[in-house]
Amino acid sequence: MAQDQEPVRQRLLGEATRLFAERGFESTSVQEIVAAAGVTKGAMYHYFDSKDDLLHEIYGRVLRLQTERLNQFADSPGPVTERLHGAAADVVRTTVENLDDSKIFFRSMHLLAPDTRKSVRAERRIYHERFRDLVTEGQREGVFRTDVPADIVVDFFFGSVHHLGTWYSPEGPLSGAELGAHFADLLLTSLRPEKEA
Repeated sequence: MAQDQEPVRQRLLGEATRLFAERGFESTSVQEIVAAAGVTKGAMYHYFDSKDDLLHEIYGRVLRLQTERLNQFADSPGPVTERLHGAAADVVRTTVENLDDSKIFFRSMHLLAPDTRKSVRAERRIYHERFRDLVTEGQREGVFRTDVPADIVVDFFFGSVHHLGTWYSPEGPLSGAELGAHFADLLLTSLRPEKEA
């Protein structure tokens, strides 16, 4: 039974993502989403409590993927420089691969109900703190500069990542993986202690 129902949930998410990208979150009604997905409102409310929940899940599925992958990089053996480089390149690549989801979310996050918005910020903070821990580890080991606080490094880097939806085009000259490698190179170069720079 669960397998029969799962495609309905995916259809709802797929159509909500498409409609939010085309028309905007505010301009898309629940009725339009369920009509596009070919289900009833009752079916939608079986999976999602509200349109807010749909938006939250659109972002949440990307964040869960990125968190899982960040943990793999962070927990892997090897120098912290390699692990941070891999994590930084990966978050750019996965953002580009899910660009509509990211664009919709950052364009519409302020429209979420206060409790949902608070929950999303808490989830994202956990991700950023895990990423920051890699920077802090490198600073402790002396391979990263210590004159810039790790929190500032992370905020600066993710400010650039979150801005990707405003300019990146899949039809452009760089793939997500290539762009990720450039972003990661820039991050690691900026973290190099001055005597090595």
